[in-house]
Amino acid sequence: MSPFVDRREELKALKERLTSDKFELIVIYGRRRVGKTRLALEAVKGLPHVYYLAVEGDNLRHFRETAERVFPEVKYSREDWEGTLHALKGKIIVIDEFPNLIKENPQVLSLFQRAIDLDLSNSKTKLVLLGSSVSMMTEKVLSYKSPLYGRRTGSMKLRPMDFFSLREFFPRASWEELVEVYGMSDGIPFYITQVELPFWEWLEKELSSPVSFFRDEVDFLLRYEFSEVSTYKRILEAIALGKTTPKEIRDFTGLRHSDISPYLRNLIETDLITREVPVTEKRTSKKGRYYVADNFLAFWFRYIFPNLSRIEEGTFSAEEIRESYDHYLGFVFEKVVRQFLIELNRASKLPFRFTKIGRWWYKNEEIDLLALNERKKKALFVEVKWKELSEMEAQGILRDLERKGELVGLDGWEKYYGLVAKKVTGKVELGEEGWLVWDLGDFKELKSLE
Repeated sequence: MSPFVDRREELKALKERLTSDKFELIVIYGRRRVGKTRLALEAVKGLPHVYYLAVEGDNLRHFRETAERVFPEVKYSREDWEGTLHALKGKIIVIDEFPNLIKENPQVLSLFQRAIDLDLSNSKTKLVLLGSSVSMMTEKVLSYKSPLYGRRTGSMKLRPMDFFSLREFFPRASWEELVEVYGMSDGIPFYITQVELPFWEWLEKELSSPVSFFRDEVDFLLRYEFSEVSTYKRILEAIALGKTTPKEIRDFTGLRHSDISPYLRNLIETDLITREVPVTEKRTSKKGRYYVADNFLAFWFRYIFPNLSRIEEGTFSAEEIRESYDHYLGFVFEKVVRQFLIELNRASKLPFRFTKIGRWWYKNEEIDLLALNERKKKALFVEVKWKELSEMEAQGILRDLERKGELVGLDGWEKYYGLVAKKVTGKVELGEEGWLVWDLGDFKELKSLE
């Protein structure tokens, strides 16, 4: 098992709850592969506990057998959920993939509610429920309609780790190679731990392996949430290939005459896509665009899905991915730079502290990142380039950014203009002209800010 990396805040918070002197019902959810199980197991390490991974059927019997191995007294309890939970009163109970219990018997929610209300709530029992079906955990466990509503004492939606966490997995890698890895893995622990460096050698080997996780991974993810996998896959493919408006998605998928809104809403609820509006607009703006939520899905639909037959035949090479990878990383690097700016903001290393950050667009004009402090009326416009730039090229980009900045309409605001690229020549000279300029060489600065 690979060493446990990052998640320090989440681990600390969870351990505090597990060692409290009162009843706790903690819900941890998030998409598959994001590290929920590993986090829970790390938190209970050294503490007497029952860990049970729910399956598709006969869960009560399996759970009792698992619990008996740790706490033999369970054997003498009544053979139902309430009797079993009573026998574990005061103990730590971790149930992974809790949605499988609900699928097997929807009444299990009411049975757990009854056990909590009548027996466990006045004890030191710690009940931790994990789930990868985001939609089911949200609807059946967390919503106000759920029998468990009002019983939980804490919930945690686990998201991918940030880009800078990859440094702990690959301490000797260059920042450039870390961006390349992030373009495939995002901050999702399962994918990160599959990678070996050098990245391109590993990818070539993985693509040629008959047991590669690439082949069935997305079907595996989608089947867990949806029955109509092919339609969702087509929509995800459209978005991954840059079709970001409902009309573009409809045209690409051929679903012109059907309402795709429910599909998009379901994909958002399950954390597979996000909807963004220009940062200066309200969330209800009709200018919304849709983006694939994580880099792995974007990578898979761009490079793996169209080439599955060739991968099976052994005629597809990682070199073909490498030919267009820098172009693909342009969008990935925007995500990285957003995280970089957020870290600088936390450390007060920018001209002002921003309160929101996002993209901006209008018709054919786009600004990669725009950071705002609306109360103080200050704005930072940032262009992001995954390439090496000369001082003259950087000047041209920054002057064009100033032109686009005027289109945003922030009259009377104090404005700053910045550029982040793979490498920029003449950063000092550009800084003397009043611009903010960073490249990969500045990423190491974040370590000193921790």
